[in-house]
Amino acid sequence: MKSQLIIITTVAALFAATGCTSPLSRKSAALADVNDPGQSDAFQTVSSSSDAPVTFLDSSAVQSGTGPMDESYSSQFQITASGLRYRVLRKGSGRQPTASDSVTVHYRGWLDSGKEFDSSYSRGETTSFPLNGVIAGWTEGMQLVGQGGMIELWVPARLGYGKTGNGNVPPNATLHFIVELVSIN
Repeated sequence: MKSQLIIITTVAALFAATGCTSPLSRKSAALADVNDPGQSDAFQTVSSSSDAPVTFLDSSAVQSGTGPMDESYSSQFQITASGLRYRVLRKGSGRQPTASDSVTVHYRGWLDSGKEFDSSYSRGETTSFPLNGVIAGWTEGMQLVGQGGMIELWVPARLGYGKTGNGNVPPNATLHFIVELVSIN
């Protein structure tokens, strides 16, 4: 079921991005070469459920300690022009930060496999940082949610740690985050 949902979501996004209205359309829809960092890796095929990345809604371990979601949250990821995927799970009632703001957040980061590589929840305290001092996927993604909100980010490697990786993050890794925006400082 999880594999089918991801495939359906990916196919729908691919058709929308290329102007196709159905799989029967004569308009060609080509997938980007995911090994070429110069191209978008917003669209990737999923061949089996073991290849499907773990998302927030898939894992109670990833959800552990987080606040509530809105009743009307979207289960679909939106895709920005850069290839960042996101879904707002709680809108928040405050303003949205800008790239020059500092923010205080609670977050958890994990790899496609579901393996956690960093978490303020695990440390038991929020963390603060300037948005222009973090990976590009965070800088872009945190501007999409209001203060008090919660967002899931699906960050392609080129918007994360790229070819070099970082600590527990291997090279060319897609990163996943759940982030609660506590305050804009």
